[in-house]
Amino acid sequence: MLEVHDLYQHFVVRHNPFARFHHPDHVVKAVDGVSFTVTPGEVFGIIGESGSGKSTLAKAMLRLSLPTSGNIYYRGRDVLSMDTSEIKQYRREVQPIFQDADSTLDPRQHVGAILEEPLLIHRIGDRAERWRRINAMLGQVNLSASFMQRHPSELSGGQRQRVAMARSLLLNPRVLIADEPTSGLDPLVSTQVLALLLRLKQEHGLSLILISHDLATVAYASDRIAVMYRGRIMELAGGDDFSERAAHPYTRFLLGVERRLPDFPMLEGVHEHIHQTQEQCSYIHSCPHHQRRCHHASASLQEISPGHFVSCHAVS
Repeated sequence: MLEVHDLYQHFVVRHNPFARFHHPDHVVKAVDGVSFTVTPGEVFGIIGESGSGKSTLAKAMLRLSLPTSGNIYYRGRDVLSMDTSEIKQYRREVQPIFQDADSTLDPRQHVGAILEEPLLIHRIGDRAERWRRINAMLGQVNLSASFMQRHPSELSGGQRQRVAMARSLLLNPRVLIADEPTSGLDPLVSTQVLALLLRLKQEHGLSLILISHDLATVAYASDRIAVMYRGRIMELAGGDDFSERAAHPYTRFLLGVERRLPDFPMLEGVHEHIHQTQEQCSYIHSCPHHQRRCHHASASLQEISPGHFVSCHAVS
């Protein structure tokens, strides 16, 4: 359904022009050689800490940003070489649910106008047909028709996220890319939104890419899980018994059964990327199992059991 092949997204960090004589520009490798395939009807989870490249990867898959290199294929078509009409169709079939619904819902419009907008853009139906579809979709996300006259400021966080989900589903997409869809919500509301998302995925026969920093949530919902760290996939495995099979030291740290090296600061800024060399493992400074060869070569993803891939010299 959707295939990402050897994708790179690098950003140049430019210094003050007067300082460049002694400090050359650096490159932040937000996505660094990522490859995976999402099959029809699958829930594919992507987890990692803040700054691991998850959202940058999502934007590249949605073609909201052009990657430095690599390929993205949708149903066999190269997304990065699509023309304008193909991109419009692609964005109809591959829809996002963003992390912050507040910033994606126009506060000046009422919910009805917000939901009608994508139908207008794609010229779907007359006004009566559009409002019929909007009413039906609100019912599917457990909101009444009265919400059509409300503005986003009159809704709770969970209700705004449901409106965002309804907007994405109105175009009958084939793939949903949900970037932290439960972030900032209360635990109970978060559980309700996730359960609703999975039910709608099942009812509409969608493929779902679920991106989160919450390992428990992703492990519960996903058929397969990719663990990202500093732009790279550290581990890729099935979700059924993911917690028991986890092998990479970073994954085990996220699960709470592994430790990092002591006194190493957990940074989330540019500098940790800048001082990382291309050859060495990106997790080397935190890994309690690092070996001599980890300083000279980053391990590639190796299959250690059927469907279970790990990028680690100490495991492979």
